[in-house]
Order: sequence, then structure tokens, then C-alpha cells
Amino acid sequence: MPDISNPKNTRDIISKHNFNIRKDYGQNFLVDGNILQKIIDSAEVTKDDLVIEIGPGIGSMTQYLCEAAGNVLAIEIDKALIPILSETLSSYDNVEIINNDVLKIDLDEMIEERRGERHVKVVANLPYYITTPVIMGLLEKTHNIESITVMIQKEVADRMQVGPGTKDYGALSLAVQYYSNPTVVANVPPTCFIPRPKVGSAVIRLDIYREPPVTVKDPALMFALIRAAFNQRRKTLTNALTNAQLRPALTKEALGNILTDMGLPDTIRGEALTLEQYAQLTDIISGKQ
Repeated sequence: MPDISNPKNTRDIISKHNFNIRKDYGQNFLVDGNILQKIIDSAEVTKDDLVIEIGPGIGSMTQYLCEAAGNVLAIEIDKALIPILSETLSSYDNVEIINNDVLKIDLDEMIEERRGERHVKVVANLPYYITTPVIMGLLEKTHNIESITVMIQKEVADRMQVGPGTKDYGALSLAVQYYSNPTVVANVPPTCFIPRPKVGSAVIRLDIYREPPVTVKDPALMFALIRAAFNQRRKTLTNALTNAQLRPALTKEALGNILTDMGLPDTIRGEALTLEQYAQLTDIISGKQ
């Protein structure tokens, strides 16, 4: 089978099927075989793996995955792409194409029905508009996934891996780092896509923790505190949490005392706390319920 990701082949496939690229689905097809191979290598895909691909498009990455993986489950929301995928991937018997919205299906159930003894990995060129909900859904709701290796907007990838005190550090950073160890493995310019996106992209690998790196009694409360802190990130943490009307309710004075007991100034902002400190803060507040 010719390399689908070759720019000429990609254009020929689009033209042959009179396919209209949809901006509302964030369709940008990768046309650089070296980058695709870099993604496969970074994900460490083997024949022992069941790989979940979200948004296969015309099959550019799927082709590489079929060559490397034991089985591939490709989930595509655009029904106009299904006959194209059926044609471009017709020489592979280890791929299953599902026409559905990944945000609306029970992916956990799908995986359990298919994985057998295989390792489960997610590898995808994610549409930018669903990057955060897809990744958080995979981290929070899907079990038995070992790693997620995805092409996403560079700005979002940077936010996922940074630490306290940086401008990109936020609620997404803390959530991703609670569930996984993120590593950016490649930066990809707009010239590697048809059509070209307006921003740069990056490939990030998230190695899923079997156990979170911090222990916290009430993770839901911790993330409520984190969201409240970064919703008003220019305010002090005591002001942000007081204004958020969280439960249990704590006065500004009480929050200041807690921070002092933690060895932190009561004027500190939420963007300065580590994941470990948010866990400690959560446990103290939980103990006051």
C-alpha cells in the first residue's frame, strides 16, 4: 500500500473522494512520514498492543499503526471519512473502524471487549478543539491504558508538563501530572499538515501512573480547590478560595492560618503551589469538615 501520508497521495485521496475538509472537526492531515514514525517509536508500539486511535482522518497514522501494532481501534466522528478509510486501509486485517464521537461512547467497555491480553495504548493526531476533554476523559474515566501519545497544539502540550511559577502552569498541568508523567517528544511545524494549522503542534507522551504520585483523601475536593485557585489566578489563594464559595466554607483568616501552618505566606497565589502542596492543603481542609 502506498504511503498515505505522502503529500501527493493525501491530495489525490481527498480529490478522488471529493472530500470537503471540515474545520469544525479540526481536520488537519499529517503529511510527514518521518513525524509519523517518530510518533510510533515514541509510543513504543508493538505487536503485543491494542492501539486506540482517535480521529484517524484518511488513515495516514492508522497505516503506520497497523504495521506496528497487534490491533488498532480507530474511532472517527466524520461519517464521510468511513468509506475512505475502508478503502485506504483495505489491505490490513488488524484494524476496526468505528464511526462515533469518542466523547459520547463507553471507551472503557470497548477496550475490555477487545483487549484480551494485549497492552492498551492511545496514539492519535487529536483535533485541537477536543484535546482537553478527550485527554481528561481518558485519564479520569478509562482504565487499563498504559500510555497516551498524541499530537496536540504546542501551547497545550507545554501547559501539561510545566511546574509552579511559570505562566503556562495551571489546572490542566496539575490534573495531567496527577494521573501521568508527561513528556514532550517532538515539536511539529504547521508545514507538516494539509491544510496547515495556524499554530505549532507537539507530540506528547503521557505515561499513566498505576498510583498517583501524591496521596490525598479527597481528590474531588483537591481539584475543586485547584480550579478555584486558577479561575482567579491573579488573586491570592486565600481570596480565590474564599470567593469560590467552596464547601466546606472557610474564612479568609482560617485559610491564612492553614497556609501559615504549611510554612507558606498567606499572600501566596495558587500558581505557586505544587501538586504535593495542594494535596496537603486538601487533607487539612478535609479534616475540618
